[in-house]
Amino acid sequence: MKKWLAAFLSFAVLVPSVLADARKENERLENCGQVIQEIMDIPDDIPQDLIDKADCVIVYPSVLKGAFIFGGSYGRGAMTCRTGEHFNGPWSAPTMMALEGGSFGFQIGGQATDFVLLVMNERGARAILNSKVKLGADASAAAGPKGRNAEASTDVTMRAEILSYSRARGLFAGISLAGSTVRPDNGANAKLYKKDVSAQDIVFKGAVPVPASAQQFISYLNKKSPKNKSSGKEI
Repeated sequence: MKKWLAAFLSFAVLVPSVLADARKENERLENCGQVIQEIMDIPDDIPQDLIDKADCVIVYPSVLKGAFIFGGSYGRGAMTCRTGEHFNGPWSAPTMMALEGGSFGFQIGGQATDFVLLVMNERGARAILNSKVKLGADASAAAGPKGRNAEASTDVTMRAEILSYSRARGLFAGISLAGSTVRPDNGANAKLYKKDVSAQDIVFKGAVPVPASAQQFISYLNKKSPKNKSSGKEI
């Protein structure tokens, strides 16, 4: 009887904790959907031709810049990629992601900032989904050009595997995140999907469906950029 009671009490304590963890991840996905839509609706936003040529999109909502001073805090968000062998299908279910470390150059008093990263080629996408990637070292990165009619074919943007943007206090700009690291947040994925599942399996194998909390995020990208217009990837 005592063993049964102890097991019951343990279960009663564990379940609310698991549900709370899953709720946090769902809230992050809802925030990702809101951030990407708000940023893409800004008149002077990410050029459409860059979105149309991106293999993946990573969104980090409300990263606290000041936290990077001590190197102990980091941003959390989500990444979605176009499905299919050549990244030419609909946008995938999201894998949760972490943003860590970084340059002192983008710390402004501790204000919260939204980041959007465009992953422009297959090499960059597979590297990020496989392990921790340091921007500017393991993958070439640059501040993304902005404006609907911006000339996006500069040498920097043509060579960069990852283009990064930020929004803080209503101001939107391309920003360099060189020195920061991005990686899959496998613990968050387990909480969200209620099983151990790798970032690669989520994106490449369709191992999980799109959660309800990510519908705005994924459906908006499917509407905004339904086709990959990179050379050789159009269908």
